[in-house]
Amino acid sequence: MNGANLTIKALQAFDLLLNIIMWSIILRALLSWFPISKENIFFRILYQITEPVLSPIRKLLESTSFGRDSMMDFSPVIAVLILWIISSLL
Repeated sequence: MNGANLTIKALQAFDLLLNIIMWSIILRALLSWFPISKENIFFRILYQITEPVLSPIRKLLESTSFGRDSMMDFSPVIAVLILWIISSLL
């Protein structure tokens, strides 16, 4: 396997990882509208996948007046946009 082919495979794997995280964030945002127990194993796994991405964005938003005064959490929207941009650049 030559270096160029290995690089392409690595980029494809990274793109797949970005897509999995992006769809996990979308699913988590949709599930937040339903009365699902936070102790549910599926929700806990989803939380573990998405929280490392959402937490820094949420903290950054909370430091702005927009984030402090907002009744909604916009971190999933921003995270999906960032992941989509990174994925489209690959």
